[in-house]
Amino acid sequence: MADLSGFDPNSVGLKSNTIFGLPFTEEDAQLVLLPVPWEATVSYRDGTSRGPEHIFEASLQVDLYDPDVPDAWKKGIYMPPIDKEVKMKSDYKRQCAELIIRHLEDGGIVEENEHLSGKLREVNEGSEWMINWVKDNTSALLKKGKKVGLVGGDHSTPLGFIKALSEVHNDFGILQIDAHADLREAYEGFTYSHASIMYNALKEVSQISKLVQVGIRDYCDEELVMIRQNTERISTWFDKDIKEHQYEGSTWRNICDKIVDELPQKVYISFDIDGLDPKLCPNTGTPVPGGFELEEVFYLMKRLHASGRELIGFDLNEVSAGEHNHDGIDSIVGARALYKMCNYMLA
Repeated sequence: MADLSGFDPNSVGLKSNTIFGLPFTEEDAQLVLLPVPWEATVSYRDGTSRGPEHIFEASLQVDLYDPDVPDAWKKGIYMPPIDKEVKMKSDYKRQCAELIIRHLEDGGIVEENEHLSGKLREVNEGSEWMINWVKDNTSALLKKGKKVGLVGGDHSTPLGFIKALSEVHNDFGILQIDAHADLREAYEGFTYSHASIMYNALKEVSQISKLVQVGIRDYCDEELVMIRQNTERISTWFDKDIKEHQYEGSTWRNICDKIVDELPQKVYISFDIDGLDPKLCPNTGTPVPGGFELEEVFYLMKRLHASGRELIGFDLNEVSAGEHNHDGIDSIVGARALYKMCNYMLA
């Protein structure tokens, strides 16, 4: 247990402390956040690899009192320094991926280009390396008895963590908050594309008994077919349908309870920031009109917690502050979303 006698939760957040300005080390924190600065396969705008560092900076401005989960922070939250090797590999693989994406957008065929075929292999090998790195690090933390969360990076980053959890939990569900279904197979040729995370999770992790997607509003025919052909394992709450239910008189509480009812006892939350209204994340990689207010997502988490379900892990991804670093409120919103999930994880 950390000695909190000399810590003033009402004072300014100290950069010399860990995330949220908290005075914890990895040893005395119950919850450890793994930063994963990776964005090799982003298909539109980049910047999310710097999400962890921008969220850290913004977290120092978050007041620690949470009316939903008071004093949860006292159990300890810690985020280690960002791994420079991961960031360097991401930067290089991103350059390779950009060549491939531009070629595809110009109507080219990668398989007919020996140079780009080699670059594609490099990106896929790099993504496999990242997934294994995440799995090894999160597995080590779980074996130490830590609760674990992940801070991305693009949405491909949590697959290794989900695999690590599958070695601890025989049956669990994923609550995905997202604008995109992320059920594409090897999007743009990248096996572990950010747009393929849920396809890969369902394919490679049999312990996932149910994927419940919320806020989806940008998807392709291929993904819709997969959703419709796998109704026992996938339940998708499209943004359009949620809004129409509300227009016709359904309350958000009623909708939230129906969403929660579809989840098994153990739940992992995967929160892509673009599930929110883009006014709250204007610099995210692929913003889509529509989406939630942050308070609506917090209320969904509150109903999940009230149901008695166990939160076994979470990720927050696709937070980008833009090319000028601070030309939006993305990291401010991201820090608050992260803090709320941390508190429910520690509740």
